[in-house]
Amino acid sequence: MSEKEQRENAEQKKPGPQASPDAGPQEDLAKALAEHQAAASDEPAFDWMAGGTPATSKDASETVAKSVGQQQSEPRQAEQNQTKQNQAQRNQTERGADPQLKPTTEASGKPLAKPESANQSEKLDSSTTHQAQPLTQPEVSTRTTMLAVRPPAEEVDRRVSEREQAAQSRPVWPGIWQVLIAIFFPIVLLALAIRAIASPVFLWIEYNRPGFPADSFGFTSDDRTTFGSYAVDYLNNFAGSRFLGDLVGGQGAKLFQDSEVSHMADVKGVYQISMLIGLLLLVLMVVGMFYLSRRSVGGNRRALFAGSIATVVIIIGIGVFALLGWDRFFTDFHQLFFANGTWTFRLSDTLIRLFPEQFWTDSAASIGVLVLLVSILTLIFSWPTKRRRQLAAKAQKPSQGRRAAV
Repeated sequence: MSEKEQRENAEQKKPGPQASPDAGPQEDLAKALAEHQAAASDEPAFDWMAGGTPATSKDASETVAKSVGQQQSEPRQAEQNQTKQNQAQRNQTERGADPQLKPTTEASGKPLAKPESANQSEKLDSSTTHQAQPLTQPEVSTRTTMLAVRPPAEEVDRRVSEREQAAQSRPVWPGIWQVLIAIFFPIVLLALAIRAIASPVFLWIEYNRPGFPADSFGFTSDDRTTFGSYAVDYLNNFAGSRFLGDLVGGQGAKLFQDSEVSHMADVKGVYQISMLIGLLLLVLMVVGMFYLSRRSVGGNRRALFAGSIATVVIIIGIGVFALLGWDRFFTDFHQLFFANGTWTFRLSDTLIRLFPEQFWTDSAASIGVLVLLVSILTLIFSWPTKRRRQLAAKAQKPSQGRRAAV
C-alpha cells in the first residue's frame, strides 16, 4: 500500500464533526465547504489537465452559499407574501369591499396564488395566534363603510319626507307664547283700567262733573275730594287699618266706623291681589313679546290681534249684562269677593256719602270704555292686512330655509 493510500484511510477513519441539532446556517455552510474541498482534493491541479472547465473553490463556495441562502429565504419570502396579502385584504375591507374575496392584481385582475410554503406558514401563524392571543376583530372604518353602502329606497324616501316636514313645520314655543299673550291681554288691560280709576284724578273729575249728586248730609266737593283721597291712598299703600281708623271729621268724631274700616281692608286685599296678578302677567307679556320679536315674524301682531278680539267680546258681554240689570250685577260682584253683611251700610255712613251708587256706575262705565277703546285701537293696528301677510310670508321663507339646511 502506497503512502498516499494509507493517508486517505487514516483520514476516513477519523471521526468527523457532528452537527448539533441547533447548528445555525453558518455551520451548515462551513460543513458543505469542507466536504467540497475534500472531494476536490483528487482533482487535477491545473485547468488544462481536465477535459472541461473545472469548478473552482470560489465557485463552489458561491454555489453552496446560494443553495443555503435559498433555503433560508424561502420561509422569509413566504412570510412577506402573506403580509402583503393580509395588507391587501385589509385595504379592500376599509374600502367597503367584501373581505372574503381573494386579492387580485391591478393589471390582470386574477387572484394571487399562494405558494405551499406560504400556506404552511399561514397555518403555523394562525395556530400560534389562536393559542397565544385572544380573538380580536380587525378595526374597520365605520364611516367609510357606511358611506360606501347606499340605504334602501324606502329609507331614502322616509328621510326625504321627514326633512320636508321639518322644513314646513313651525316651532312650538312661538305658538304657545301667542296663545298666552292673547289670554293675558284682557286681564292686564282690565287691571290697568282699574288702577287708572283708583286715583285722586278720577275722584276730582267725578266729584266736579256736572250732574253728580250732592251729599245730603253736608259734604262739599272739596270734602269729598279730600276724604275720598284718603280712601284711595289706603288702597294703594301698605299702611294698616289705622290709616283710615284714626281719621276724624269736622266735629271731632271718627270719620270711618269700624265696620267701614273692616270693609275697606277687605277691598284693599282684593285690589292689591288683582294688581299683583296684573303686574305679573304684564311682565310675562313683555317677555313673550320680546321672544316673538326675535323668533316669529308677525307673532306679536297675531297675538295682540287675538287678544284684542277676546277683550272686545268679553267687555261687550259684561256691559250687556250690567245694562240689563245693574243692581243684580253689583250684588253678584260683591257676593263674589266679600262675605254677606260686610258690604252693606246706611246712607249716613261715610263710605256711602263719598262713594254713592252713581260713583260706582260711572266707575264701571269708565273702566269698560277704557278697555274697549284700547282693544279697538290694538285691533286696528294689528289687523292682518294683505301687505302685512305678504311681509310676514316673505320674512318667514328664509327662516324655514335655514331650519331645513340645519
